[in-house]
Amino acid sequence: RPSRHGGAGARGARPLRQGVTIFDTIILAPETAIRLGAFGGGFTLFTLWEAVMPRRARVLPRLMRWRTNLLLIALNTGLGRLLAGAAPVAAAALAHANGIGLFNMVAAPAWLAFALSVLALDLVIYAQHVAFHLTPALWRFHFVHHADRDIDVTTGLRFHPGEIVISLAIKSVAAVLLGAPVAAVVAFEVILNLTAMFNHSNIALPSWLDRGLRLFLVTPDMHRVHHSIHRDETDSNYGFNLSLWDRAFGTYIPQPRDGHLAMTIGLPDLQSEAPARLLWILRAPFARPAGNA
Repeated sequence: RPSRHGGAGARGARPLRQGVTIFDTIILAPETAIRLGAFGGGFTLFTLWEAVMPRRARVLPRLMRWRTNLLLIALNTGLGRLLAGAAPVAAAALAHANGIGLFNMVAAPAWLAFALSVLALDLVIYAQHVAFHLTPALWRFHFVHHADRDIDVTTGLRFHPGEIVISLAIKSVAAVLLGAPVAAVVAFEVILNLTAMFNHSNIALPSWLDRGLRLFLVTPDMHRVHHSIHRDETDSNYGFNLSLWDRAFGTYIPQPRDGHLAMTIGLPDLQSEAPARLLWILRAPFARPAGNA
């Protein structure tokens, strides 16, 4: 039977069961284990790296921030599984089974559908990030991420539950419209999680390595600019994975005007301990006036 990923001649696309290829199944079956394993490994690696090669001195005690950020991460993980499960993954499987979406209707080799889907989803996340900054109603939730006064591996996963739910919906719609292979969606979620932890990490990379990496990837120094208190810098460097989107759309700022060691992280009117408290974070979107930083 021809695969919806590219007809009978698409290499690597022989269906194991309706809507799921062998390639998809290799990743789909242990999807939760893969994602949790990647998170655990990445978190451990970047935490140790920060301890050995820190880029900046901390403003607030680690225990105060980490207790709150880790509780928020646990809450978001549980909420995501309870309300939507692996929503983008499930949406991709449903679309594939029903022949919905670009790559389920257009003949393409499985490897090409996979690669283009990952690339397109990365662009969607870039656009989503811009929208969360420019749309007052969305900024109400996203500013919680920016209110962290230090930036480290936990900041990369510090988001209000409302933003998590909105993001799940956006990624699910994108997966359906693309007809993205299930394997591509799982791979993208893992990549997004790992790169978010990496580029928020408080790690010091040699300048030559940073220059080379940021030609393709978002590095910690590149993304740190995005967490500056200066509005023009906050509204720049939106990418989480590939750096090409910021360069292509004119939102790239190479370095913070105050320098990486002297720059102030967070929001101008929230330079207190309040953003390090969980209850403050949960209530903040409903207590703060709608508007950008």
